[in-house]
Amino acid sequence: MRLSSTCSASQANTTEIRDTAQESSMTGDSPQGEPGSSRRVNREWWLHVGLLCIPLLAVYLHIPPPQLSPELKTWRSSGHIFNFRDHDIFYKESVGVVGSSDVVLLLHGFPTSSYDWCKIWDSLTQRFNRVIALDFLGFGFSDKPRPHRYSIFEQASLVEALVAQLGLSGQRINILSHDYGDTVALELLYRSDRNRTGHITINSLCLSNGGIFPETHYPRFIQTLLKDSGFISPLLTRLMNFQFFSRGIRDVFGPYTQPTEADFWDMWTGVRFNDGNLVMDSILQYINQRMKHRDRWVGALTSTSIPLHMIYGPLDPVNPHPQFIQLYSKLVQRSTISVLDEHISHYPQLEDPTGFINAYLSFINSF
Repeated sequence: MRLSSTCSASQANTTEIRDTAQESSMTGDSPQGEPGSSRRVNREWWLHVGLLCIPLLAVYLHIPPPQLSPELKTWRSSGHIFNFRDHDIFYKESVGVVGSSDVVLLLHGFPTSSYDWCKIWDSLTQRFNRVIALDFLGFGFSDKPRPHRYSIFEQASLVEALVAQLGLSGQRINILSHDYGDTVALELLYRSDRNRTGHITINSLCLSNGGIFPETHYPRFIQTLLKDSGFISPLLTRLMNFQFFSRGIRDVFGPYTQPTEADFWDMWTGVRFNDGNLVMDSILQYINQRMKHRDRWVGALTSTSIPLHMIYGPLDPVNPHPQFIQLYSKLVQRSTISVLDEHISHYPQLEDPTGFINAYLSFINSF
């Protein structure tokens, strides 16, 4: 009887415990009530964080672009606009030395604009009769359509249209280019050497620190991420801000030639103008185009008979020394080369304007 009573009590206790556990599972609580409550608190905390982030993100995505600095205002006001395929394109032109008919056309790099040439502009006007620079489609003060399939071929056609607009179709043009502009210049060179309709007659070509050889080109991580991330890329472009941008640009300048805070803001303002940050992923497809059309563009460089020159900042992490310059010397044997001081990096015209202009004028005056 005692054993039977004990077993009955044990069964009753077991049933009670089971019922309690079932009830707890239904309510989301443990028998003690602590883990379930903790989970509920955590869920509620994350929910509050999420709800708070939504308006903050909305505010961030609608932050207006920075105001133009006095320097950018002056640059813009001294320029002009012409229409290319229903898009407004900014360009700047100065008439320089009297008695010369020489023309120089300046092609800027990614992700900046014609303002990259501001430090050597006056020096160029003392040598050339006409100095011309433009903002490519998607850059600077030019239109930045989206969605749009940006291409090197379209940018080359844009340059040809500008030259025709300025009445220079019959003029021999000296081209000075940098980075992205180098590849546009090589497409122009290809068309010129083959007498394509509407081509520019190139008198000379000077390149500088551009990834013209895919095998020696090392794009920055963010560039690779933006160009290859598919549907995520538009989100990344929207999340880009000044701090992130300036950190990336800082890495491609030498340690002793860093831009000032005002310089960084001018670069970022040019990107943000007309929401240019939202088209960076589309423009960056030029890296893939370089690989696809390598034979066309490198072939034009190695086969041309026009005078060629390369001005190179050897600290460049994008086109590193000595791999880049060794390959250039091997493939482009007719070209002359100016390697600047060892502390000069990817933007030689901004980091060492005196060394850059001296190297360029020495080349121009040699033929």
